[in-house]
Amino acid sequence: MQTLAVQIQDNYVQDFMNYVNNHSNNITISKDKNLELDPYFYERKQDLEKIVEDSEDGTMEMLSQEQYEKEMKIFFKDLNANANL
Repeated sequence: MQTLAVQIQDNYVQDFMNYVNNHSNNITISKDKNLELDPYFYERKQDLEKIVEDSEDGTMEMLSQEQYEKEMKIFFKDLNANANL
């Protein structure tokens, strides 16, 4: 058995469901809980996997806790300065 993602034009849903009902011995429809909770789940998952890969192979620079805190202090100082303009 194979699992496929299918996108159906809104005006064709009923025709598609009729087809599925007529071939129900061969087709099973189930909702993907991940997509119900977050329509962009798989895109976000792919992005996160890329970030993890980049951080592990050294492509993405990782800051130490000390560097992070220093950068954040500078960021908020600049943010506050620009907010007062």
